Amino acid sequence: MSEFSHRTRQTALQRFGNETFDLLVIGGGITGAAVARDAASRGLKVALVERRDFAWGTSSRSSKLIHGGLRYLENMEFALVFEALSERALLMKTAPHMVRPLKFYFPVFKGDAHGKAILGLGMWLYDLLAIFRTPGIHKNLSRDKMMAEIPFLHPEGLVGGFSYYDASMWDDVLAVQTLRSASEMGSAVANYVEAVSPVYEEGSQRVAGFVVRDREKPEGQGQITLRAHQTVVCTGPWTDIVGTQISPQWHQWLMPSKGVHLVFDHHRIPVNGAMVMSHPDDGRIVFVIPRPDYGKGVTIVGTTDGPSPAKPEDTGIDAGDVHYLMALLNKYFPTLTLSTKDILSAYVGVRPLMSPTAADQTGHMAGGEVAGSSGGDGSQAPSLQKVSREHHIGEGPGGTVVVAGGKYTTHRNMGEEIVDFALATWKRDHAQGKLKTAVSKHSRSKTKTPVNPMATPAMMAKTFEKVRERELVERYGAEALDIVERAKELGPSQLADPDGFPEILTQLRHVMRTEMVMHLEDFYIRRVPLYLARADHGLPWAEALARIWAEERKLTEGDAARELEQLKAELAKRSSWKKGLIK
Repeated sequence: MSEFSHRTRQTALQRFGNETFDLLVIGGGITGAAVARDAASRGLKVALVERRDFAWGTSSRSSKLIHGGLRYLENMEFALVFEALSERALLMKTAPHMVRPLKFYFPVFKGDAHGKAILGLGMWLYDLLAIFRTPGIHKNLSRDKMMAEIPFLHPEGLVGGFSYYDASMWDDVLAVQTLRSASEMGSAVANYVEAVSPVYEEGSQRVAGFVVRDREKPEGQGQITLRAHQTVVCTGPWTDIVGTQISPQWHQWLMPSKGVHLVFDHHRIPVNGAMVMSHPDDGRIVFVIPRPDYGKGVTIVGTTDGPSPAKPEDTGIDAGDVHYLMALLNKYFPTLTLSTKDILSAYVGVRPLMSPTAADQTGHMAGGEVAGSSGGDGSQAPSLQKVSREHHIGEGPGGTVVVAGGKYTTHRNMGEEIVDFALATWKRDHAQGKLKTAVSKHSRSKTKTPVNPMATPAMMAKTFEKVRERELVERYGAEALDIVERAKELGPSQLADPDGFPEILTQLRHVMRTEMVMHLEDFYIRRVPLYLARADHGLPWAEALARIWAEERKLTEGDAARELEQLKAELAKRSSWKKGLIK
């Protein structure tokens, strides 16, 4: 694949000011990434801007699972489960370096809401809806077999359980790799570019692009007028904030929910597969997820569910979130005697859940209109459609397309639906004389191909034979060969490789050239799990990495020193929840 770096970003900024695009996508999380890749695969001219780093928000703060949605079977949502399981199978083929099979355990206790008989039927249905495209069929486990699999599980009231399969993923990397693929197809993509205000068609209220600002430039500089025939808003928890930028009549779409995850050394919670826990107070499902591919190995526990502040970026972790998860862990695993001192790191995200009042059965629009009702010129407005209980696509003010909700598992299919909707509104507006430009010629969606051609199952199998550092192949596919060869050329380093992070200096060089790393924070938090998986958060290697960062950017030692301080400040901010809680 081609370069995707700070130089690619600079080219994109130049294109923003010089070209008119078919689609402008605002938001560089997994939804925006999927839209950009789908539209580019059809031959459309695409621009995408992200205010911070790619996947900075919700898309790097998930449970890091690809799953069919076992819980939806209870509501008879068979089509939704079938779609998710189909996409799960496709992702394991097209992104095997980022999506891998994961065994799950589901213990059953006396008094649980659903007994083994009902759950057993659900497990069979889950396998059937996958058309057995699963790494393994579920198994009914007796009490003794469940204890043999998880010997530190609390035995009181345990009647047995089940094992079944879903998949784990690298959420942030999957978003970045999807954007890299979109760039490869011709999209102009840039992080750290803010959508400031809409630009309108001459003589109308139809949005014809946005004024955007390069946030790498000093305040007051770097503004560009980016023109596009159709704008798609994929800003997750920031949907309502962007909506009010477009129109003062915007009505709130979201009822966002805060979710917290805790991260432990895998040796402290040594599960050999993910486990499903049910909280006794509210019945909420919490996962215990082993990630041996994160450094030396971690176990992630989450998530919680609570209200979030008006500004999603202000969402934090409080003592209640931590105690909620710790109490559940100690209920299920009392002999492990876990305490807050065992927590390596934690992270919090905001789910962009749709407000029930914004998507009721009458189809009320979130932009002040009523879906399905006539516009001012007698035209029929596209309705806000509940495509699934996971995401919503609707027409916002000025002919924009706005998306809320969504899940990683179905992001590819969701991107296709969003582009279809955008093209339909564009075609309608042109037919009604609202838009002068006709829909560009385009082909069908072509996104069932590998996200990275260098990371197919066949390419990875060949690379495993040549590269001894398994961690590199599992993260980069055949591109691991480039990292190893470049490391040999540079010669031995005085920096000892952190456990689980081989050739860390060369990894930074590689992702700066292929994953548009602009800051050390991007690398530490969203390209490799240095912050997440280490008690020291990778800080012992920060100075050496800052020098590599400056060298790649052709910057000075002073720039490296400032970048290092910026990294330390960000890591300290993300760890501030520990104060008063961990002594």
